[in-house]
Amino acid sequence: MDYQQIRLSTDDKIATITLNRPERLNAFTETMQAELLDAFDVIDGDDGIRAVIMTGEGRGFCAGAELGQAGGDTFNAAARGRDASKPNRDGGGRVSMRIFELKKPIIAAINGAAVGVGITMTLPMDIRLAVPDAKIGFVFARRGIVPEAVSSWFLPRVVGISKATEWCYSGRVFSGEEAGAAGLVTVVPADELLARATAIAGEIATHAAPVSVALTRQMLWRGLTFDHPMESHKVDSRAIQALGAMADAKEGVTSFLEKRDPQWTLSVADDLPDVFPNWNPPDFS
Repeated sequence: MDYQQIRLSTDDKIATITLNRPERLNAFTETMQAELLDAFDVIDGDDGIRAVIMTGEGRGFCAGAELGQAGGDTFNAAARGRDASKPNRDGGGRVSMRIFELKKPIIAAINGAAVGVGITMTLPMDIRLAVPDAKIGFVFARRGIVPEAVSSWFLPRVVGISKATEWCYSGRVFSGEEAGAAGLVTVVPADELLARATAIAGEIATHAAPVSVALTRQMLWRGLTFDHPMESHKVDSRAIQALGAMADAKEGVTSFLEKRDPQWTLSVADDLPDVFPNWNPPDFS
């Protein structure tokens, strides 16, 4: 796919997705949605990519849904040519669910305004860095709608239910500093943002076994849905048994004992074991 509203670049095992509508503060559109979904497929299919960074071009990260094209009908499915007699999946939710299923760790480098879907789509990302004066807001109640992009599930798990309700009920815009105090982001000076994100991604890409990281990511996120710790114990046990018999486990121990850098050989695309035999999320209907 030729991208018009994002850029995808790769350097030293790290992919960077840049939202690229700076004249609109990278406002989210259906085109951007389709391009992001395609980019995540490309990233998951490339074993040369070990970690991902997402940021925004210009002075904003993402100012939320593009409101200037359809105006008051922006969120009206029928007015936008959709069949309103049946449920329509929200576009931000498609992106969030694809990020949730991503096999590579992903870091948000929030360089400015992150409002509406501009912040909710970062919630299933693994690490969020933000500049101190970033403008962040779960503004849905001020637009006559409700939180989207699966944020009603992710946000309380990230910051707790009390902070989530305060932000969502009021719809107010707040600073990166406040977001940092609540644990939503780690605050980083603007001139260090991308360097810090690259350093974290580089640490993962350079030293960690890619299949181990991919499986760990599934274990941590999917584990949030379990009703009892025994379910995680079962998954842990399956994963240790599966990976323990594979080449990277032998290499990890041998390289440690020989005091050298490991040479990982397993492929995320081909060698990721299935340790979730009952994992079958329902289809949207």
